[in-house]
Amino acid sequence: MKTRFVLIQTSHAGNVGAVARAMKVMGFDDLVLVAPRWPNVLRKEETIQRASGALDVLKNARVVESVEEALDGMTHLCATAMTPRDFGPPLTTPRAHFAALTQRVHEDAVPGEGGVAFLFGSERFGMQNEDVYRCHACLSIPTNPQFGSLNLAAAVQVIAYEWRMALGGFKRLSGPEGMPAAQAAKAAKAAKATQAELADAQQISGMLQHWQEALVAIEFLDPDAPKKLMPRLNQLFNRAQLTQEEIHILRGVAKAMLRSAVKDQA
Repeated sequence: MKTRFVLIQTSHAGNVGAVARAMKVMGFDDLVLVAPRWPNVLRKEETIQRASGALDVLKNARVVESVEEALDGMTHLCATAMTPRDFGPPLTTPRAHFAALTQRVHEDAVPGEGGVAFLFGSERFGMQNEDVYRCHACLSIPTNPQFGSLNLAAAVQVIAYEWRMALGGFKRLSGPEGMPAAQAAKAAKAAKATQAELADAQQISGMLQHWQEALVAIEFLDPDAPKKLMPRLNQLFNRAQLTQEEIHILRGVAKAMLRSAVKDQA
């Protein structure tokens, strides 16, 4: 399963390098930075020094302006936060969530061709509510109750380790244990052909924006007092594991609501 680490508004160059090192040690290389403090952070000397040889991760890393861009192609989103948010996804430990997630993939309850993204907030403020709300789970690393503050790179290292172990460790990097690489690739291709493709985070976000516009148009949602309707719907749709075809259906419903609202106003 594709794995991406997303750092949101990172302020310390050294942390970016240390994150790259933590990822490489665990066999991951997809790093995306959202609006970092330093636009050239991937080329800063402190970043390179702290990477300690993980230069390929830095070379492949991308800098984007929005979280939506960072989540392109990702179908399962994990926030990292110490405390739960009202109306947000359930708070759980990495090990418990990863065990459940890999079991669901193994049972074909979740198509394995999507991508898992781990989101980390800024060093000073953590994750914003709106970014936590879009996620399927909120991961909290068990720590000392009297001192629970983890450095960003340390948090990434723990998450990367737990995820690698949940995936079976390094013995399975080249295919299922005991299965030749060619046979593993053939099996994966056959499995993909029988699975509906899950909608990714960008598609769900676009559909939610469409629905918000429609709900305002039919006067179900008051834009001046939205409360938490859209975060609640976001969590509902996350639990539903929507496919791309279902996104098209839901957008069609929103389009029909908008069309009906225009007729009523005419």
